[in-house]
Amino acid sequence: MFYSFMRGLVRLIITIINGRPHFQGRENLPKDGAYILVGPHRTWFDPLYYALAGSPMKFSFMAKEELFKNPVLRFILSHANAFPVNRQHPGPSAIKTPVKFLRKGRLSLIMFPSGTRHSQELKGGATVIAKMAGVPLVPTVYQGPLTFKRLFSRKPVTVRFGQPIYIDRKLKLNDAGQKQVETQMLSAFDDLDQLIDPNFKYVDPAAEKRTK
Repeated sequence: MFYSFMRGLVRLIITIINGRPHFQGRENLPKDGAYILVGPHRTWFDPLYYALAGSPMKFSFMAKEELFKNPVLRFILSHANAFPVNRQHPGPSAIKTPVKFLRKGRLSLIMFPSGTRHSQELKGGATVIAKMAGVPLVPTVYQGPLTFKRLFSRKPVTVRFGQPIYIDRKLKLNDAGQKQVETQMLSAFDDLDQLIDPNFKYVDPAAEKRTK
């Protein structure tokens, strides 16, 4: 109930601030069962757009444990299906928690393989979770304003979904196996960006700020 209320509230606020977002490739979302949305992490609010684009499916996501120290934030995050993760020392729960609810099929997961907005290097957590839970990875990209201030410029926002990537249960998740899936994801991200805008080039706002 709380999740649905918050999703409706976020949709209203975003529409007022920036206008109606464009969601492309929704036909690629699995019709039955849960899945993991994976994409490059470009702004702190792209998970909100991912969750809106994937509606009516409900999503969970990882959040750094420091956010849960604030009682108000802890209440909101917990009721929005978020779960805490220690980024420096993730621990087994970072894998077991999402695998558990993905297997039930009622919640999907939003996950950024790079971990943070300021890294383009993919990590293997999403692949491990997908294989253990038996769910596909759905490549997803966000194009639009990269800071909250720029949202008010009403520059269009587009989220596009690609075709699911299914992890072969026989695939060994050694370096070679992880590299195989990472290559598929990166290629899918590039293809989706090109389909939205052939001239697109991502520039990290933090790096852009440092150069000025």
